[in-house]
Amino acid sequence: MNTNNGFHNQVVLVTGGTKGIGKGIAQAFLAAGATVVVCGRQQPEELPVAGNRSADFVACDVREAQAVKELVDEVQRRHGRLDILINNAGGAPHVDAATVSPRFHESVLRLNLFSTLHASQAANAVMQQQDSGGVIVCIGSISALRPSPGTAAYGAAKAAVLSLVSSLAVEWAPKVRVVAVSPGLVRTEQSHLHFGDEAGIASVAQTIPAGRLAEPQDIANACLYVASGNASYMSGTNLLLHGGGEKPAFLGASNAEHMAGGH
Repeated sequence: MNTNNGFHNQVVLVTGGTKGIGKGIAQAFLAAGATVVVCGRQQPEELPVAGNRSADFVACDVREAQAVKELVDEVQRRHGRLDILINNAGGAPHVDAATVSPRFHESVLRLNLFSTLHASQAANAVMQQQDSGGVIVCIGSISALRPSPGTAAYGAAKAAVLSLVSSLAVEWAPKVRVVAVSPGLVRTEQSHLHFGDEAGIASVAQTIPAGRLAEPQDIANACLYVASGNASYMSGTNLLLHGGGEKPAFLGASNAEHMAGGH
């Protein structure tokens, strides 16, 4: 297990690491000295880079258990080890839970829950054989901890991921630490799909005490910490990154300033 702040000689696999949060995480580990492998269903036009160093790419559909095993096998074949797994791949479009097909819900669970379980299982098999063990970081979501209308199956899957983290941390200790990092709202290249134009994004930001959406670098910084030796006693837990959370709805109602201290 990494016992310092640097990641030189460490091999890191970031699923879904070619864009958005995953790309930011991959770039941060590259900058910290790690060898980084990213995966996606298709080769991206640009791979994550930091300075003159670039991530390695392996094509993989993480929804397929055998493909995930082959991904981890390929990382070990190329680099001889796997020290850190970042289970980042995930997501879901906005849908109506009452009318969407069962097949859609099953697909959401495969991407956001089963892929995490399968990748973790494959990574653990490698890490248990290493003297230094390893760290598995699962990217969760605020949707696991509050209502998730429009993405009900996604929120349920992320809640299951938190339960998975706590169980695997017990089963795989002490060689392997398993931790969750759960972002709130994050600004990525796809933010406009959820929040509209810049005015819409700015309006959403005002609902967050921090006054802004998180940036991928914010999530990357948290991953650097939990994967480092500084967090060597951190396992089976969830680091929540939501900028102070969502302001209570009643604060926007009339006479809210008088209601805040009421019973």
